[in-house]
Formats: sequence, structure tokens, C-alpha cells
Amino acid sequence: MFYTYIIYSETLDKYYVGSCQNIEQRLQDHLNSKSKFTKVAKDWKLKYFETFPTRSEACKRKLQIKKMKSRKYIEDLIKTKG
Repeated sequence: MFYTYIIYSETLDKYYVGSCQNIEQRLQDHLNSKSKFTKVAKDWKLKYFETFPTRSEACKRKLQIKKMKSRKYIEDLIKTKG
């Protein structure tokens, strides 16, 4: 299983969109400064994720979300989860 995920830092007031195979490990990587973009904050929280059978599908979805370039779109996705 592969994931497209969105994490949020309250400190930075920013969202990060990514994809991975192990979502728990990837969140720990973000929290432990193993990602260039996310290392500036230590309060990343998982806000949203989708599952896919292949890495390719997860990456395509990640790119689709990023291409929207819209905080509103991301926040609407998060709201639909609940």
C-alpha cells in the first residue's frame, strides 16, 4: 500500500504534501529533520491521507494536489475526511 498525505505545522502555518509507502515512518522522518522542507519545524501533524495500490498512483495524486496551488483545496480535502 502507498500513501499520499498532507501534514501541517502550526508553527509555520504551512501544509506539506507528500507520498510514501510507510506513513508512520515518513512522519517520524519529518519530525526528525530528515526532509529539507520540513526540518524547520518540529510540530508536523498528519491531517489527511489517501491509499493507493501502487507508488505511481500515489505520486500522481500528490502532484495533482500540488498543482492546485490552493490552501483552500487542501483544507477542503481535510474537512471531507472528518
